[in-house]
Amino acid sequence: MFVMTVDQRGSMRRGDAVPDLLASLNAEHGEDLLLPFERTAGDEVQALFATAATVVAVTVQLVRDGGWSAGIGIGAVQEPYPPSVRAGRGAAFVAARAAVESAKAAPYRIRVIGTEPAAERAETALWLLAGVLAKRSVHGWEAVGTMSDHQTQRDAADALGISAQAMSRRLAVAGWVEESRGTALSAYLLDQADVSEEQA
Repeated sequence: MFVMTVDQRGSMRRGDAVPDLLASLNAEHGEDLLLPFERTAGDEVQALFATAATVVAVTVQLVRDGGWSAGIGIGAVQEPYPPSVRAGRGAAFVAARAAVESAKAAPYRIRVIGTEPAAERAETALWLLAGVLAKRSVHGWEAVGTMSDHQTQRDAADALGISAQAMSRRLAVAGWVEESRGTALSAYLLDQADVSEEQA
């Protein structure tokens, strides 16, 4: 199982961004969460995930937003699940706590902790993915987002009012292909690191 704990950085300077984050994450990913994001303490939020793909999708959103440290814990979770993530128990919750604390000094403020070697490999893949995303411009995010709503680059280019050639260049600079491969690799490695189902 996967638990993610997210901590806001610089809240004294930025103000409390947790309510907006909770609304955004639960609206975008709530159907794929076993227990939705809740504020657990101070500037922290936490959720229990059903799939590795959703863990990666949330990580991408956090990297884009900036200002967050993310700790991903992999391991067993006590069942039945409680009504609130704040009452959750198990190795994944313990690992997520350790991960978010150490994430504050990690590349791109992301840590993954689990018992399997694949956990470190998944962490490395997420760092590399974050490295691509951190360089993306506003126009790059716009181009990639538009592609998600259209079947072809030409259709996406028409929606943005630019040429197909310009769209292709924007996607290349934005690392669109690299993001696609990186998200798939990260999710695969997270799944490889999750042996909780085998142990159950």
